[in-house]
Amino acid sequence: MQLYIGNQNYSSWSLRAWLIFAQFDVEVDIIKLKLFTKDFYRTLENIAPTAKVPTLVDDDVTVWDSLAILEYINEAYLGGKAWPSSAKERAKARAISAEMHSGFFDIRNELPMNCRAKRKTALSEGAVKDIARIDAIWSEQMEQYPDGWLFGEWSIADAMYAPVALRIQTYDIALSDKARRYQQKLLNSPAMQRWLAEASLETDIVEEDEAGAPIPALFLTFQLNH
Repeated sequence: MQLYIGNQNYSSWSLRAWLIFAQFDVEVDIIKLKLFTKDFYRTLENIAPTAKVPTLVDDDVTVWDSLAILEYINEAYLGGKAWPSSAKERAKARAISAEMHSGFFDIRNELPMNCRAKRKTALSEGAVKDIARIDAIWSEQMEQYPDGWLFGEWSIADAMYAPVALRIQTYDIALSDKARRYQQKLLNSPAMQRWLAEASLETDIVEEDEAGAPIPALFLTFQLNH
């Protein structure tokens, strides 16, 4: 089984699909392609109809969408345990996962994932609303599961929101206390720490994902010490 992903520093959809393999220790060969290069498109054009990452190839099965990959691995390899056990909770988990999958366009456009960076940028009204909605989702779930994942145990919903935790860190976005607690749980999880470690080894720069302005190192040092 092969999972094709893009640069780990930038590819938020790759992260979502990759996480279920890391979280449940499902064996897979990771094939990393440099985004927006000739080799990227040449490799994928005969594998997936969209020629995008992530793409999963499992023998004669090809899946080319993050949420579809998560669903496939959950059904084919995990016996359904990557969704909550109760029908009521599964419905909510799927609803908020679909909300992320099909929405939050202002955050995506204005705050691209950029794991290695610390940057500042002005937010549009739409991005502010997106952040408020995400904060509300996380806070509501932390009311029910104060020390857990969004639904107590790790689920596909956590994979769908993982890149947001990184965006909030990169652009120094304020959160409520409960939402911040969940964000830190995501960032400090072993799977996310592994992704960040691997992303830190990359040197490629994707200019279109270098949004905003870098925060000077001296300012970062001041923040850490005060």
